[in-house]
Amino acid sequence: MKKLLNSVFSLLSIGLCMTMLSMPVQTWAVEPVTTPPPIAQKLVREGDLAVKLVFALGVGVTQDEAEAESRLGELGISPRNGWIADYPVTPDIITELQSALVTAVNDKKLLIGKEEALARLTEVVQDLELGIRPYAGNAPNAPRSASSTSYQPVTEINTYYSTEGPPVVTYYPPPPDWYYLYGWVPSPFWYGSFWFPGFYVLYDFHRPYYYRDRAGFISNHFNDVRRHRVYRVDPVTRYNGRTYGGIGIRDHRHIIDTGVVRSERRIFNAPRAVTAPGMQQTPGMRTYAPNRGSDRVYVPDRPRSDRTYTAPSQSSAPVPRARVSEPSPRGRENREGGGSSRGGGERGGQRR
Repeated sequence: MKKLLNSVFSLLSIGLCMTMLSMPVQTWAVEPVTTPPPIAQKLVREGDLAVKLVFALGVGVTQDEAEAESRLGELGISPRNGWIADYPVTPDIITELQSALVTAVNDKKLLIGKEEALARLTEVVQDLELGIRPYAGNAPNAPRSASSTSYQPVTEINTYYSTEGPPVVTYYPPPPDWYYLYGWVPSPFWYGSFWFPGFYVLYDFHRPYYYRDRAGFISNHFNDVRRHRVYRVDPVTRYNGRTYGGIGIRDHRHIIDTGVVRSERRIFNAPRAVTAPGMQQTPGMRTYAPNRGSDRVYVPDRPRSDRTYTAPSQSSAPVPRARVSEPSPRGRENREGGGSSRGGGERGGQRR
């Protein structure tokens, strides 16, 4: 009887293994997208991506971003400069994660195959509604000469910037009046069936962000509250490899040293507060919070109209300025401890 049960168990195990082997392996193929991507890319933090990816790969279950980033970093799965929780997921980061996954599989750090690992990354990206696929240089029928400017009418792009303000990440060339705010990252990718040679990203950004009833920030500014310093991750130099490092760095050769021990956690993955300790709300300061039911983010007020904002030309009439009279020498001498505000407030009435 015991031998019979063992035989039945062996047959069932063999059948289960054959069934799993015969299952089709998912690839990077996605459902065709017939509409071009929106003007503003959906914002997703690296920390949220790490939490979902560590579960999808079957290497851990956690809601702690730093823990998820650390686990992935141990396996060599991270963007080129490591994980920075509040930095946005951009097309070049998806490409770097794809390369890291292939390396982790080849080094036997993952117990799944390459195609399966890439398929799970694809599922995570699609679940986050990013729609990004890395571009393979030898892909057949690649529209190398295609222009992304034809995907969205210029009038709609101009209207978006005038009403919503500049998006953090966009795949379309910004209007001329906003162009100087952006850096160009030449990392080609697919959005569904639409091909792009790269993307534009703001040089400076710090936006409030909600993800499934959890508040946070999308930012490339990171504070060292102990030394009262601010570090900025430049999107263009990050792509070229010269930048600050987060959790799970694979190559330290091009990482900028901050001089702070464990800066990847103390600075670039430290919890953020809505306001700094001791900071007071000054008159005229406004705070903006996005609607939880949408992806819209708010930018400071600016004149709004039905046309694109145009910078004044040099031939425009000069703007009237209020005259500021200089205090008389006698008044300056008799004023005790006073100083000219234009001179920075010198003490004792002396100029140097």
